[in-house]
Amino acid sequence: MKNKVLVVGASGLIGVAAIEAFLNAGWDVAGTSRRKPELPSGRSFEFLSADLRDATSVSKALVHHHNLTHVAYAAISESAEDLVGGWSNAEQIKTNNAMLRNVVESLVAAKAPLKHVSILQGTKAYGVHLHPIAIPARESDPRDNHANFFFDQEDYIREAGARHGFSYTVLRPQLVTGKTPGALNVLPAIGVYAAIRREKGEPFSFPGGPSFVWEMADADLVGEVMVWSAESKAAVDETFNVTNGDVFEWRSVWPAMAKTLGVAVGEDAPTSLTAYIQQNADVWQTIVKKYGLKSADLRSFVAQGDQHADFAFAYGAPAGPVAFVSTIKLRKAGFNAAVDTRDAFQAALQAMIDQKLLPPAQG
Repeated sequence: MKNKVLVVGASGLIGVAAIEAFLNAGWDVAGTSRRKPELPSGRSFEFLSADLRDATSVSKALVHHHNLTHVAYAAISESAEDLVGGWSNAEQIKTNNAMLRNVVESLVAAKAPLKHVSILQGTKAYGVHLHPIAIPARESDPRDNHANFFFDQEDYIREAGARHGFSYTVLRPQLVTGKTPGALNVLPAIGVYAAIRREKGEPFSFPGGPSFVWEMADADLVGEVMVWSAESKAAVDETFNVTNGDVFEWRSVWPAMAKTLGVAVGEDAPTSLTAYIQQNADVWQTIVKKYGLKSADLRSFVAQGDQHADFAFAYGAPAGPVAFVSTIKLRKAGFNAAVDTRDAFQAALQAMIDQKLLPPAQG
């Protein structure tokens, strides 16, 4: 029987990248989310529409799919109003736990021959959003004692795997960016900010706070890691940190993004991207009409990326500690691909320009 993966959260940043990666690797692929995404490659895949928060909806979508052998779980429910605060919200934790259970229990009920499930945690598992973490943070570090759904999901998938005979892999990527708009991707927000500044005759000023060095994980790379974890014996029942392999500082990559977006870099101008974009929504509509863009629905395009950018840029915050993670375990296990973060930023922004989601560069 040929392996077939179900990518859960198919319309999200990592979900789209995972679908592309599994297709590249020759897998049969199905994806589930509320809406069907358009792949950057234009390829087709089997789509199963479902609301993951509704057990009945998930069951109806999966009940007749008896040939699914793997799950790449990339779904998450976030607060639209308070992104950072929602990470510790009891109801949000409950919702995310239920979403994973709905998928796995529906597949078990459908007698799908599950072999492996991969789930995502991210570095919030180390409490990076709450306090300084060990440098570098390692997968073997003790669990951080804070409210989150990551450990609940991990405990559940471990127990369910033991009960139903499938293995699992837990992936912890650093801040993820990529070519797909929506969700927590900060790049659409950066692109919108740049376009508005240019339209208003203002420079592309860095809007954040103190300088600090960080790591990223490109969505395409995370998709490749999900394929690897589904295929590699070294990934069975293991946890891995995931990064591009380099480090960066926002102000240092700002000129490269400015070049792609066709804007001039200016002096720092600390401001909330969330507030700035909201206050200039009418300017964005002017830009959309001027260039015939497909991103007239500003909130759908940016999603929570503006809130995430405020967090990632340390807007209004004091200089924070560095937050590096070790990827030695992943490298030793056999996954050695790497991505230049600056190149990844530029490639993703250019992809959005090519898709007529952002205006073309000028000059």
